Amino acid sequence: MSDTGDNYYGDDSATFGDRVAAARETLGLSQVELARKLGVKLKTVTAWENDIAEPRANRLQMLAGILNVSVMWLLTGAGDGLEAPHEETPLEADVHDILIELRRLRADHARLNDRLGGLEKRLRKALKDGTRG
Repeated sequence: MSDTGDNYYGDDSATFGDRVAAARETLGLSQVELARKLGVKLKTVTAWENDIAEPRANRLQMLAGILNVSVMWLLTGAGDGLEAPHEETPLEADVHDILIELRRLRADHARLNDRLGGLEKRLRKALKDGTRG
């Protein structure tokens, strides 16, 4: 794949979350490992990578240090960050598309899991309140 803007951590198309995920994966860290190193919950790292939330300034600085990139690169894609990827073969492009879809499905799964937990909590409360009356 050439650098035409479809690169998932290129400065012209990537989001903050894309750059965090790319840098983490380049280092071979899982989301759990990154969360542990930062002293945050797994769902916090997941929210950052899915562009649902952004870290506060102190965590952003720690994140950049752990990922060995600049804060500016994480925020904008400019500055010291990951090197541009090599020219990809069609197979690599397919793998890239699959990885993107997996990330989306994982984010959807996390949101549905949160909703399911909330419904379960409401059901337990309703059942508990119903047995008192």
